[in-house]
Amino acid sequence: MIGMEPSSSSAEWKPTASQEEQWALERHVFHIYQLFCNIPPKSQAVMLELQRDNHIEYLMKGLRHLGPSFSVLDANRPWICYWILHSIALLGESVDDALESNTIDFISRCQDQHGGYGGGPGQMPHLATTYAAVNSLITLGGHRSLSSINRGKIYSFLQRMKHPSGGFSMHDGGEVDVRACYTAISVASALCILDKELTQGVGDYILSCQTYEGGIAGEPGSEAHGGYTFCGLATMILINEANRLDLPSLTDWLVFRQGVEGGFQGRTNKLVDGCYSFWQGGAAVLLQRLHEAGDLFQSHALQQYILLCSQVEGGFRDKPGKSRDHYHTCYCLSGLAAAQFRWSKDADREPLPGLVLGPYSNLLEPIDPLHNIVFEQFDEAREFFTESQHCDDA
Repeated sequence: MIGMEPSSSSAEWKPTASQEEQWALERHVFHIYQLFCNIPPKSQAVMLELQRDNHIEYLMKGLRHLGPSFSVLDANRPWICYWILHSIALLGESVDDALESNTIDFISRCQDQHGGYGGGPGQMPHLATTYAAVNSLITLGGHRSLSSINRGKIYSFLQRMKHPSGGFSMHDGGEVDVRACYTAISVASALCILDKELTQGVGDYILSCQTYEGGIAGEPGSEAHGGYTFCGLATMILINEANRLDLPSLTDWLVFRQGVEGGFQGRTNKLVDGCYSFWQGGAAVLLQRLHEAGDLFQSHALQQYILLCSQVEGGFRDKPGKSRDHYHTCYCLSGLAAAQFRWSKDADREPLPGLVLGPYSNLLEPIDPLHNIVFEQFDEAREFFTESQHCDDA
């Protein structure tokens, strides 16, 4: 059975490296759970508490200043803004006026004169960093932030990235994959510039990436992957073509990605990772909304893994033994939000709180799961853009 070490003493049998890694992780996680079960209820409540103040301190420090070790992420600075700003918004907090103004100014300097956002000032526009920049500005909210987005030029950039396959290139001459499709369509949807010209052929490309397992790969012929599955499914929903997918097999593949530890793995026979709390948990939420189905994953187990195994004193990590970072903080919190709410099929209706593990103060802000933006800020942006110009339907 998965998750159980064999008792056979056969000299011919030898575990693989991946099996040994899995067993080592299980021992580590189950040790944490055993310690939790053996302590008094008051101490359990402390262990399950979301350490809001510590997380906010970690996030604010990262937004104000990053050390030299972050130079390797020079082409990902809008992503760092999004990971931090979204995490702060999920925790129900906001940045002060000076920090908000500095962030808007910085992201504006990343905006290319011909449309789209680069990884930093003067860098070439890229769909991934355009998604991160737009999500950051929507998360900040307000007239100055939202009006700084040049929607006309972004639309031109999206058109230029459109590929003959039906998909999109990540940048000029860049790779074509499901991630590019999602970031392009998500940005267009959030900015109310999504039209038939942008959606033409996208569904065919996504369909070509659904694998025999049921999940969705990054490109045709590759392995099904949690991040790409979320991107592919969300894209198909945004262009109103989700029913073209083999949804039963996709659902089967997804529900078996939740491991015995409670967290999600990104691919078959891989270790669980806190970031897939959103990529897989968010995909499960989207499927639940499509079918108005019951829970497709164990919410209690996922929240337990996030709070006991991924949470540290300020920030979140992939798994026990790893270090915290802003990426995993963002997607662990996003996955926690996905697990805490009950989702209506009506995408315009704010979800209602469901099972909240630990004190009720652990409840995060609800998100729009298609774009992974806090619901209130996303709603404000849609109203702002529809007042500026009629929101076209694809």
